Amino acid sequence: MLAKSLKNYLDERNVRYVTIRHSPAFTAQEVAQSAHIPGGGLAKTVMVIIDGALAMAVLPANRRVQVQELRGLTGCDDVRLAHEDEFKHCFSDCEVGAMPPFGNLYDMSVYVSPELAVEPDIVFNAGSHTELIRMTWNDYQALVKPYVAQFAM
Repeated sequence: MLAKSLKNYLDERNVRYVTIRHSPAFTAQEVAQSAHIPGGGLAKTVMVIIDGALAMAVLPANRRVQVQELRGLTGCDDVRLAHEDEFKHCFSDCEVGAMPPFGNLYDMSVYVSPELAVEPDIVFNAGSHTELIRMTWNDYQALVKPYVAQFAM
């Protein structure tokens, strides 16, 4: 099931997207494999805390967040990965760990790895462990207005 807030947001703006159904998967690499998408072609959302505020780090499924790089990027010393219990309450219309990279819907900043920004499309979890959304990068960028910067390894 698509996250209701995401579906409404995209539909109200007449954004074209494709829903990709796959067998249940929970890690980004499992999702990529289940949906037959290369790990570098699937965007995963990693929750981080920057100076006490939740934010989204969006990167290819086969990469890892470099917290030190985010510290340099944001100019903040207090940057760390968030624990599930610190953010799950923010995504009431999503399954835990399947939140889409639309921080603007949840009042959060979004940082995107540049590897995703050079692709024509972006593919990401749609709020469940069985569905993805594929849409154009240009539409995603126009809607979310993420900070695009290197923070992944």
